[in-house]
Amino acid sequence: MSTAKIAISMNEEMLHQLDDLVSKAEFPSRSGAIQKAVSEMLEKKYGNRLARECAKLDPEEEMAIAEEGMNSELGSWPEY
Repeated sequence: MSTAKIAISMNEEMLHQLDDLVSKAEFPSRSGAIQKAVSEMLEKKYGNRLARECAKLDPEEEMAIAEEGMNSELGSWPEY
């Protein structure tokens, strides 16, 4: 995937904290730290693939399939 350059502004305190993380090798660069932060924010906002696919499921249909499977596995219950 290609990348694009952007310019951002941030206050001095945030910049010092960002540089501190880079100097402690928690991120390879300012750019890497910002990419990770944006990626995590987008993941939180839009969810991951599993969440998107699960959202497409019909709960009633899934319940019917699950119950059908349980009934076939359990067979009939003995009478007491």
